[in-house]
Amino acid sequence: MNESTKVGALAKFPSSRKGKWVVVALWVVAFMALAPLAGSLTKVQDNQVSSWLPGDAEATQVLEVTERFRSNDEFIAIVVYEKAAGLTQADLSAIGDQIDRFSGLESVKSDVVGPITSAEQPSPQAAQVVVPLNVGRGTEGFNELPDAVEEVRDIAGSGVDGLSVHVTGPAGTAADQVTAFGGTEGTLLMATVLVVIVLLLLTYRSPVMWLLPVISVGIALMAAQGLIYVMAKNGLTVNAQSAGILAVLVFGAGTDYALLLIARYREELRKHEDKHRAMAIALNRAGPAIFASAATVIIGMLCLSFADLNSTAGLGPVAAVGIAVGLLAMVSLLPALLLIFGRWVFWPARPNYGSSVAAKTGLWDRVGSAVARKPRFTWVATAIVLGVLALGSLNLTANGLTNAAGFTNKPDSVVGAEILGAHFPAGSGQPVQVVASADKADEVADVLADVPGIDSVSEPVVRDGFVYLEGISTAAPDSDEAVATLNRVRDAVHQVPDANALAGGQTALLADTAAANSHDRKLVIPIMLAVVFLILAGLLRSIVAPVLLLGTVVLSFLATMGISAFFFENVFGFEGADGAFPLLVFVFLVALGIDYNIFLMTRVHEESKLVGTRRGALTGLSTTGGVITSAGLVLAGTFAVFIALPLTHFVQLGFAVAVGVLIDAIIIRAVLVTALTLDVGRWMWWPSKLAQKHDVVEAPAAVDPAPEHAVRV
Repeated sequence: MNESTKVGALAKFPSSRKGKWVVVALWVVAFMALAPLAGSLTKVQDNQVSSWLPGDAEATQVLEVTERFRSNDEFIAIVVYEKAAGLTQADLSAIGDQIDRFSGLESVKSDVVGPITSAEQPSPQAAQVVVPLNVGRGTEGFNELPDAVEEVRDIAGSGVDGLSVHVTGPAGTAADQVTAFGGTEGTLLMATVLVVIVLLLLTYRSPVMWLLPVISVGIALMAAQGLIYVMAKNGLTVNAQSAGILAVLVFGAGTDYALLLIARYREELRKHEDKHRAMAIALNRAGPAIFASAATVIIGMLCLSFADLNSTAGLGPVAAVGIAVGLLAMVSLLPALLLIFGRWVFWPARPNYGSSVAAKTGLWDRVGSAVARKPRFTWVATAIVLGVLALGSLNLTANGLTNAAGFTNKPDSVVGAEILGAHFPAGSGQPVQVVASADKADEVADVLADVPGIDSVSEPVVRDGFVYLEGISTAAPDSDEAVATLNRVRDAVHQVPDANALAGGQTALLADTAAANSHDRKLVIPIMLAVVFLILAGLLRSIVAPVLLLGTVVLSFLATMGISAFFFENVFGFEGADGAFPLLVFVFLVALGIDYNIFLMTRVHEESKLVGTRRGALTGLSTTGGVITSAGLVLAGTFAVFIALPLTHFVQLGFAVAVGVLIDAIIIRAVLVTALTLDVGRWMWWPSKLAQKHDVVEAPAAVDPAPEHAVRV
């Protein structure tokens, strides 16, 4: 049995006559068990900012103490009223009537405070009412928050003529965020599916073929969501971000694996009359590259588990489970379905036994010929261009987004916050919270009041050996000025002897989140680079090749950051980038971008054993070019659907990953890596024995069609 007909044990079962039915039956059982759980995934999402932070963050420690003074189930809604001509007594009386109605809401379990009027003379132009909404602890409460806020808006919008009325504060902002994503979650999934269908139709030019990959990926997604629901019930942090990324990642990566397998299966159908035999060989030959690719993504995603930020650490297992289930479906369920439906599913271009594709010089043959003429000039020039693009990353600010900048539109909470800041101390409603030992209450209060940037300090409240104080900042709680004030507060209260004082609140949550993001970048990125290097070294039996491949992907990442910085500032008009943006983009581009290098270089490695590295590089590019480009378009297209969401951090993530994947799939893999391989030659495989193998076939100026032994992945 020659190499082209060897069949591994793993490939035999799903490709056997009985095995295919067993595989489908097992997936049906799994789907029936997990699909109901998948539908409940939104119920276990935890989208509170406080739940994202590590337990040792100062803001988290303050939250634990403040439970003694106020319920952490409460979300503060601030109703702000404005009238340019000044509020009349009739206006204030109408607002007072609304306060009684606010107090009667089921979600309001403590005192409503207000109306608090602004200081304009002779009459105030604005008033605010603080409505504490208690919607319950954790995920269920957070998901119910939009309805509770809407009840407040309904009351505030009635009975007071001539006033501009808005609901803002932590509750208003959080409700608008939940609504922004929740209202588009179904649309996001449908857009992802539509993108995949369109690209599969263009790839296969068949009205039927697209169904099987989409069905397989859809079942894989439902199974993955069910498993993740169980994990979330047992302590895994899952939020709207990771749940949304899961759907896109499973569809994008799963379809990539399907493209690779189907391309190989179609090739084998022309060589073998028995479709089961053809599938077994296709799995045996394409399987190693698919498994290596998926393993790289899975391990890369799990590197996120080292992050301090709970939301980032939680994304790792969520993405890893999605990729693992998607891989399992693509190498078991999809092959079984392809065998059950038979050759006709490729109609109208059925790959009949004995048929052949007319030999012709394709696009990637021509690209290879062009690169082969001056490989060193090609890779140096390409690297310089990417390096120039990477310089733009110096202009990227990723210190986090303000509440206003977090939306691509201008929801009610943002408008209300602007009005509130125009008439009141900007930090009112979201004060700096300080807790300390009760016997140091007066001393801590005096120190807090003297901090520059603190407008006023509340009366100390003592309970269970602790004192609780609030300081109203003159700056908006999500501004740089507020963070500076917070740092001054922390420096001051920490110096009070034996007070054990800590400062928290909304500004502290944002500041500690930014600090955790910075820590995670410094920790996770080196770990991931080391892990991916070891995987590549083991796969290619080389040290030189992994170093060069990782270098190309890092260069691609930096170029993507530069392009993103330009578009964010000059096209989208964003003020900056989300704090987690650089790390997430790096992880996705390294894990997913290295996939295309794996698909290419495993083929080059195989061909180099037969014809030497130079001809192997050109044959590898020729035989993998089409399917890798299709895979890149699918993955970029699926991530691009994030751009339709009204949340800035999703738009930024979707744009950057889509751009980076296209750079990886086309420029890096086809031009830079191919040119480097041609220039470095057999030393690409050092220190393996292949580094000693000289080319046995000289590549001509124009590359011939792929030789008979070559396999189009």
